[in-house]
Amino acid sequence: MSTHKKVSLSEVNQSIETPNNNHFLQNLFAFLGPGALVAVGYMDPGNWITSVVGGASYKYTLLFVILVSSLIAMQLQQMSGKLGIVTRMDLAQATAHHAPKWLRHILWVIVELALMATDLAEVLGSAIALNLLFGIPIMGAIFITVLDVFLLLGIMKMGFKKIEAIVSTLIFTILLIFVYLVALADPSISGIFQGFLPTAQLFDKTAPGHESILTLALGIVGATVMPHNLYLHSSLSQTRKVDYNDPNDIRKAVRFMTWDSNIQLSLAFIVNSLLLILGAALFFGHASEISAFSQMYNALQDSKIAGAVASSTLSTLFAVALLASGQNSTITGTLTGQIVMEGFLHMKLPQWIIRLVTRLFALLPVIVVAILFGAQEKTLDQLLVYSQVFLSVALPFSIFPLIYFTSKKSLMGEFTNAKWNTFLGYAVAIILTILNFKLIIDLF
Repeated sequence: MSTHKKVSLSEVNQSIETPNNNHFLQNLFAFLGPGALVAVGYMDPGNWITSVVGGASYKYTLLFVILVSSLIAMQLQQMSGKLGIVTRMDLAQATAHHAPKWLRHILWVIVELALMATDLAEVLGSAIALNLLFGIPIMGAIFITVLDVFLLLGIMKMGFKKIEAIVSTLIFTILLIFVYLVALADPSISGIFQGFLPTAQLFDKTAPGHESILTLALGIVGATVMPHNLYLHSSLSQTRKVDYNDPNDIRKAVRFMTWDSNIQLSLAFIVNSLLLILGAALFFGHASEISAFSQMYNALQDSKIAGAVASSTLSTLFAVALLASGQNSTITGTLTGQIVMEGFLHMKLPQWIIRLVTRLFALLPVIVVAILFGAQEKTLDQLLVYSQVFLSVALPFSIFPLIYFTSKKSLMGEFTNAKWNTFLGYAVAIILTILNFKLIIDLF
């Protein structure tokens, strides 16, 4: 065990009671919550464009990629939550505690840039949704998103369970809207089932459009498995009270954290699949016309593209889901900003200052682009795509330390990763790193 003193997210650490029994459903209900905040990052606005365009370009083929990405996410998030519970440190604190000072600062800069890239997609998603729903100019809508920081502070004072409840409600709103949209789109059920199986088209270099299908597949992986979630989960898993003098209580906490994480990530998997299925059923053959949020919004009203189901109600529902997704993601992005800054730099500033500073950092690139190029959505969407690419590049810098710490016996004791899990984790990290380099070369 570490002698590290400062606790992660001190205002909510160990703040939620858990039952002193082995009743499965009571314990599951008590531990449900952190996984929802983590799952949000797997269905944020950054995922939307890659998934919908993936469906519009290659029908159901890339559903297999979403399935694999979700399984990778489940593996990594379980490691992350376990690290937090067992060591009582989040990933940022563990990295800062064990890495030399020079490496700690380099990693902090990379993670901070990844957070800015994540926030970029979320801020843009929310701002574009506000613009579509209420006609608020993009720049004005971008500044409105700063208010989220203060909103979050207010809710935090009411208890962390309230934040979990709000996030879960927004997730179900997104899920219901997409179930409805997909039901109207009347997709091919056999096509969906085939899509979840690997296809030679993904690996056949001679197939037409192979380069772009691989790039899109990597974009989906990059948009799905996100570095900031590994820091977030390792902190949020510590919000439940655990009796550290009782090994059985620690085992119970790890077990139910795993249940929570896998249930919520399964919901994220369903949402991402629905996004791709919607793109395939409604927009196949129109990929170039829906590469931006406002184009998707307009396409849902255009009978030439969306066919008989086209209506303003559909496009409004789409914008509401986008707003819910953006709002959800800004809550978790703000929390992660605080975890990363406190963990890496041991900052002792008031919470609201840390949150405001990280949010303003994230807004800088959006504001600069909006000033230089005007708030043209096409330019902002390009920025969004490149932000997802940067996330892919930053991912190995978070995955390798996570696997290293959770496979270290001196740190994790009986909770050390199984050998096969460590091997699989490193294999995934190496493959992702190689594929990400290929993605960068393809793009530039």
